Amino acid sequence: MLKCFHFTALLQKQGWLESAYVGVDAKGIIQYLNTTPPNSAIAVESVQGLTLPGFQNAHSHAFQYAMAGLAENHPAGVDDDFWTWREAMYQCALVVDPDQAQAIAAMLYAEMVRVGYTHVAEFHYLHHDKDGKPYAQLAEMGLRMVEAAKQAGIKITLIPVFYQKGGFGLEPQPRQRRFICQTDDEYFKLLDSSAQAIKSYVNAQLGFSVHSLRAVDLNDVKTTFEQGPKTLPFHIHVAEQKKEVADCLAHCNKRPMQWLLDNLNVNERFNLVHSTHIDDGELVRLAKSGANVVLCPSTEGNLGDGIFRMKEYVKLGGKWCIGTDSHIGLNPLEEFRMIDYRQRLMTNHRNTFEGDAAAYLVNEATASGRKAMGIAATDHFEIGQPLDAVVYQSGAHLVANTSAKNRLATLVYTGDTSRIAGTIINGKWVVKDQHHQNGHAIKPAFAKAMREIKNR
Repeated sequence: MLKCFHFTALLQKQGWLESAYVGVDAKGIIQYLNTTPPNSAIAVESVQGLTLPGFQNAHSHAFQYAMAGLAENHPAGVDDDFWTWREAMYQCALVVDPDQAQAIAAMLYAEMVRVGYTHVAEFHYLHHDKDGKPYAQLAEMGLRMVEAAKQAGIKITLIPVFYQKGGFGLEPQPRQRRFICQTDDEYFKLLDSSAQAIKSYVNAQLGFSVHSLRAVDLNDVKTTFEQGPKTLPFHIHVAEQKKEVADCLAHCNKRPMQWLLDNLNVNERFNLVHSTHIDDGELVRLAKSGANVVLCPSTEGNLGDGIFRMKEYVKLGGKWCIGTDSHIGLNPLEEFRMIDYRQRLMTNHRNTFEGDAAAYLVNEATASGRKAMGIAATDHFEIGQPLDAVVYQSGAHLVANTSAKNRLATLVYTGDTSRIAGTIINGKWVVKDQHHQNGHAIKPAFAKAMREIKNR
């Protein structure tokens, strides 16, 4: 027997399925999808809501949520940029213990679910203890991220990160000591331990990563990808900062994206985070490669990174998705709007994307976001796939008085989190009416961690 939802409308790639019935089995896997009710349903839950595929957050540093909003006091006469912000980040990274890291991540992940994310890629480099020594279980901190995801009810792709250097050709700094694997062999042992850690949660998967070209010896970057897993998604920061580009040129006579494209078989398995500062040739080659660019607009704006060449990239057929990185902002709709509006401000034209801009944003972010997580799917919702969805109130005044043709654009371009009726993961409400099913346990643990850290 199936559990059945009846939604006002459900979004597929080709448009809205009106009066949609979705039947799921005990594991939350869709077994029925139609505009008429199934005969075998025990009961039908009527949901007055517009249902979108749950969003994928393809780039997260969970511990940084503890410092969100704390780096916005800018002393007069002092330049404040990514590199000064990074010092504040190091101080945060050096103080959290495993219990606190888990509490912070659980709160963050619960908030992600509240705003419509159903899957997070945790780009995880806080590996060792406060003295920089490995834990008895190498992936102890990664395991805590998995446990946090379990508490929050979100799906997770754990991406242990290879972090080796303090910059191009430089030894690591003492304040980076919790991040460091000295060799690729050490990193692969961490990756193996992480593969064991994800077994504690049925909704956990694995990816692998090099932090960036500046953080790993270039020969080891090649070795890590070439000798690493052949089927897992590969993630890497690239060309986020102008200084990074200049330093890379000085170190190897190539720009970061140029080096990557010249030295690795960049393809659809690659997830290139930021990719902010790239030239014309790199842009064309990147789009042709099939790689996925992971954009983090709120963090990129907060850090003053720069603006990705989105309008040109899209015209070349480039793939992309979104992440929230340092978590200064979390609302996926705001991330979409920032992507679009920055291009409008730069070009003085409104048509960043051809045709239905909202449909393009949701469709592309969903498809490429799933690939970044290591998931294959054809449509937003389909039989044999889990029901992971964010439901927006269909009775909200502006939406309720809008045609189906303009419904998605109204949601994407005018919507805020107050319009969310809830988030469903594996066929069950994890958040409903702004209340998380496990919030009673997550919130006090987070508050305790913040009191102990004393950074706020």
